[in-house]
Amino acid sequence: MQIDTDKMAQQCIDAINDKIKNLKTLNIMVVGKSGVGKSTLINSLFRGNFAETGLGRPVTSEIRKKVKKDYPLAIYDTPGFELSSGQQNKVKDEILDIISKGFASKDINDAIHCIWYCVNVGGNRTFDESEINWLKEFTAENKVTQVPIIVVLTQAIPKKKAAEMKNHVEKENLDIVKVVPILAQDMDFDEEYIARAYGLDQLIDVMAEVLPNELQSTLQNVQKASLDSKKRAAQAVVAAAVAGSFGEGFAPIPFSDAALLIPTQVGMIAGITVIFGLDISKSFLTSFVSATIGSAGATILGKTIVSNLLKLIPGVGTVAGGLISGTTAGLLTTALGGAYIMIMEMVYKGEIDKEKLYTAEGQKEMTRLFKEELKKKK
Repeated sequence: MQIDTDKMAQQCIDAINDKIKNLKTLNIMVVGKSGVGKSTLINSLFRGNFAETGLGRPVTSEIRKKVKKDYPLAIYDTPGFELSSGQQNKVKDEILDIISKGFASKDINDAIHCIWYCVNVGGNRTFDESEINWLKEFTAENKVTQVPIIVVLTQAIPKKKAAEMKNHVEKENLDIVKVVPILAQDMDFDEEYIARAYGLDQLIDVMAEVLPNELQSTLQNVQKASLDSKKRAAQAVVAAAVAGSFGEGFAPIPFSDAALLIPTQVGMIAGITVIFGLDISKSFLTSFVSATIGSAGATILGKTIVSNLLKLIPGVGTVAGGLISGTTAGLLTTALGGAYIMIMEMVYKGEIDKEKLYTAEGQKEMTRLFKEELKKKK
């Protein structure tokens, strides 16, 4: 059966839009002294220059909430901690109040999901005693909601000094998740030495560990710092689709008809696209579908796999035939997902222009990737 590539591409676009619309909002509270590099950290971690949205709207007398339209992220920015102890206590109470209200709402979109406590390594000799005391008091009052706290050491250069500060914080045995040293952007020292950015990917990994499942797709969609984290999440989407395609392909027929797998594969492509956070057009998806499962070659390759497997099993009956069909469905879906992840990675890294994929050369490359992935699974 010939696949309607235009229709499948439109189904993918609809599924992508639906998934994006239903992403839960990730809410992060950012705490620390003025000048610790909060804006640089935020803009280096999330796509879209998020911190450049202005001052944000006040949610209390001291804390401002930064949001962007149709963007599933909210940053709660607190005032600098060089304030008086009275002001520090006021900010602490306001943070706890926001957390409490979000927790009581039972709505994941209103809850505070993690707190970054930022300390500038370059501008501090040590972790200030008043900050340690503030964190101890705060974590003691955070016991009920247990919002995970990550201490982020910003401008963590030289690394030796960052390691010393990290060790100092860890010795305090604070009720925190992790201490993560970060240099958010390359730092040039008089054009003689360039300290390379590091640590952003570790912060993403730590957040992925502590955030609930409902926010994993949101995190990957908005973050731009860790390609490896995106790829792991995308591979998990493929694995789930393969499990679904096995069930769809489990039928008393000698091979899977690729058209039967379209709903599962549409969902898989949409899920991967959302994770990479790329702006993908219908034309791009039409080209991809046409070059892979929309081609006659895909069905032929699928039949070839089945034929090879059948040769290995004497006296194949209905049950075995169904099993073979399910295996083939899984192979086709795995290959499609693998090829799509590779293309997303190339676009993400700027190794290939999306416009080029519309050309005959681009189509040929996508077909090659799909067939290579399929051969790996045989």
